[in-house]
Amino acid sequence: MLRRMGLALLVIVMAGCSAVEAERSAGSTPSASPPSSSAPGESRTTPAPEGSPSADAAGGGEAETGGGGTGGATGDVAATLARMSVQEKVGQLFMPVVYGSRADSKHQENTARFGVATPAEAVEKYHPGGVIIFPWAGNVSDARQLAALTTGLRKASRVPLMIGVDQENGTVSPLSSIVTKLPGASAIGSTGDPANARAAARLTGTELRALGITMDFAPVADVNINPRNPVIGPRAYGSDPGKVAAMVGAAVDGFHAAGIASTAKHFPGHGDTSTDSHTGLPVIQHSKAQWRKLDAPPFREAIAHGIDAIMSAHVVMPKLDPSGDPATLSRTILTGLLRDELGFDGVISTDALNMAGVREKYGDAEVAVRAVLAGADVLLMPPDMPKAYGAVLAAVKSGRISAARLDASVTRILRLKEKRGMFGAVTTNPGVVRSAAHLSAARRIARKASLP
Repeated sequence: MLRRMGLALLVIVMAGCSAVEAERSAGSTPSASPPSSSAPGESRTTPAPEGSPSADAAGGGEAETGGGGTGGATGDVAATLARMSVQEKVGQLFMPVVYGSRADSKHQENTARFGVATPAEAVEKYHPGGVIIFPWAGNVSDARQLAALTTGLRKASRVPLMIGVDQENGTVSPLSSIVTKLPGASAIGSTGDPANARAAARLTGTELRALGITMDFAPVADVNINPRNPVIGPRAYGSDPGKVAAMVGAAVDGFHAAGIASTAKHFPGHGDTSTDSHTGLPVIQHSKAQWRKLDAPPFREAIAHGIDAIMSAHVVMPKLDPSGDPATLSRTILTGLLRDELGFDGVISTDALNMAGVREKYGDAEVAVRAVLAGADVLLMPPDMPKAYGAVLAAVKSGRISAARLDASVTRILRLKEKRGMFGAVTTNPGVVRSAAHLSAARRIARKASLP
């Protein structure tokens, strides 16, 4: 929840608005390619799911506090921004994968991709705004280990670090070996009751927060209207835009009740594709009228519920933007539709930049620059971090990306971090995960979804 901060909050909001307004007026090869993402704070008591005991009572176990970050207890966004160098600001735009189970553990992939051996050194070198957690990167073995990793990563960052995961539940559940198992979106959607989406999101968010994870790339806001869709399918709440919208809004509320930043994906809509954007570039022939009727409602609802971030889709919609560029690289779509028409002023994240759908037309360096120029704030999982970071930094220094445009993105990212309690210390409590209360709540939700 937003804290009441009086004049300090007013200063922060004014600083953020002025940066965004200024933006509007301003015109080495890695050794291995990781799997593509499927997309892809301040000390507080972890909230409990609705109808369950408190987190402390339910979880047990010791709580750990991870430091890291600047800005003070008030989360002074304007002051933090003023202290940052251009290099640090550019770093804030990136959310890479780091490799290893501990912040100080050496891993050959870190050496290959970042030129340093440990996750902590990668954070110190590139100043990323966040990192994303995956089992295939060696980040996940058990709850206590993961909580220690997130704590160590935050301590390595001078600016508050956002730690994200792609935990949708169902078919996309990278933390399935650790967290409480819950039904996927389609099963929850089949219940017809948004309260189930809210309860599931709150339970998952509570456990993520207990592990030191502060952002989830969920919920899926796509409307699955194409039965041949190879990439969304059961990840969506259903095929009816109104019903999906209600579920998405409820899920956003659930994540926020748990203190987790949530991300609606994949804008402007990935539900009517027969091509997987991990391996190709889907083309959707929806007119603007069709888009407003079929694809837009869940995103509108997410925005109405205060969604923190919206993820772009690597899809081409030629009737929305005839350029042939995927939405991730389209200013017409990200700025014109999402910012201007839908009125979203939160963080725009790209889908994973290592996916084939965004890499067909431009090189990895140019993709990063064009995504920022289109309106993206977070560049997720660049396949070559040094190349992408160098390209964006060069574009800022040359004026291709204006200082106002850079500050607008960094301000949005810092506002998100402040709002979701990432300034100051984050308390982890891995004993909360898979508590008796959570397992019981998950069984109730599964029964409502008619699952065993």
